[in-house]
Amino acid sequence: MKGESDLRLLLSGMRPELNEGRYVFTTVPGTVPEGLTPVVTVAEHEGVTLVVRQEEADRAGLAYDYVAAWITLRVHSALNAVGLTAAVATELAAAGLSCNVVAGFHHDHLFVPHDAAHEALRHLTSLAARS
Repeated sequence: MKGESDLRLLLSGMRPELNEGRYVFTTVPGTVPEGLTPVVTVAEHEGVTLVVRQEEADRAGLAYDYVAAWITLRVHSALNAVGLTAAVATELAAAGLSCNVVAGFHHDHLFVPHDAAHEALRHLTSLAARS
């Protein structure tokens, strides 16, 4: 199951896909509270960062200040690939869009401002077409 590492192939084949829902970043001390199904967890010294659906965070009374859309790059990227994150971040930064990137084993996942999800998709699709 070796992922792609050629940057040109990664960019031209990234096929960005918008996942349904609104996602938020929050943090908890210790373990994931019951009833939450995070799509991302990161253990940090200060606590556990969770990316969860906004409605789950609201039900659990968790604080957040960034509501994101989740975009998956459907290309199977190698974890040691060089340049994909930089190219994507540069493209979105040029459009004034923030981007939080999480690498999974098979794909890269982008969290962009929810209200700019379709704009981000347009820019990513354009980047893929130019590559």
